[in-house]
Amino acid sequence: MSLSPSGHLRINDHDLEYRLIGPQPSQAPTIVMLHEGLGSAALWGDFPQSLQAATGMGVFVYSRAGYGASTPVTLPRPLDYMSREALDVLPVLLERIGFERGVLLGHSDGASIAAIHAGGSNDHRVRGVVLIAPHFIVEDVSVASIAEIRTTYETTDLRSKLARWHQNVDNAFYGWNDAWLDPDFRRWDISDYLAYIRVPVAILQGEGDQYGTIRQIEIAQEECYCPVDVTIIPGAGHSPHREAPELVLATISEFANCILTVHEGAGYPTV
Repeated sequence: MSLSPSGHLRINDHDLEYRLIGPQPSQAPTIVMLHEGLGSAALWGDFPQSLQAATGMGVFVYSRAGYGASTPVTLPRPLDYMSREALDVLPVLLERIGFERGVLLGHSDGASIAAIHAGGSNDHRVRGVVLIAPHFIVEDVSVASIAEIRTTYETTDLRSKLARWHQNVDNAFYGWNDAWLDPDFRRWDISDYLAYIRVPVAILQGEGDQYGTIRQIEIAQEECYCPVDVTIIPGAGHSPHREAPELVLATISEFANCILTVHEGAGYPTV
């Protein structure tokens, strides 16, 4: 199918909003961007356009169900919602858009989803994975920060600010927040997937990330058999692509160009 620059795709039981910058996924390498737990296609800002300009590749962004202008979900979300997104939803979406080869780029929850897909689906079309502030286990600092933002959401203007990015802001917020604060979620652990990733991985994390520590990176280095490139972003927190966009853009672009242009052009194996 030929995609319009923006619109909605019916995936399983939901209509998911999307934006496509650059060439069609069926015609060129494509970077598929997976947003954070409170993110959406629009909340990436102009970063997708900058990434497309820096790489010449197609960039596809979308809002998962319950976010942005996509249809809402039934709450509470199941505690394995990230695995369901990675193994049940994302494969259907990639097939529908005509994805032939490219990179998954995820932030926070989106990074976890990208890691699960790369390790759990044996998808030969995925040639590399970029993980911004990923979570592989639940840390105390994560729970504390997520509990704090709930108070902020319910007592300040944060709700109205987030409503700019989500048609059903309570569905987006509580679907994410309730899951992470469920006592049973403390056992969530996706590190087993890392050993099955067979493509290069780039991890970017802000030096002052308030939602995760360096332990997340150490887990990837311990569990992955594939190359793992790590970049710590000085002065940045949980969203380094917004706090240090030039460095993050340069790092991701170099990684993607190496995987999808230099290596493929030289005939090197990519899977």
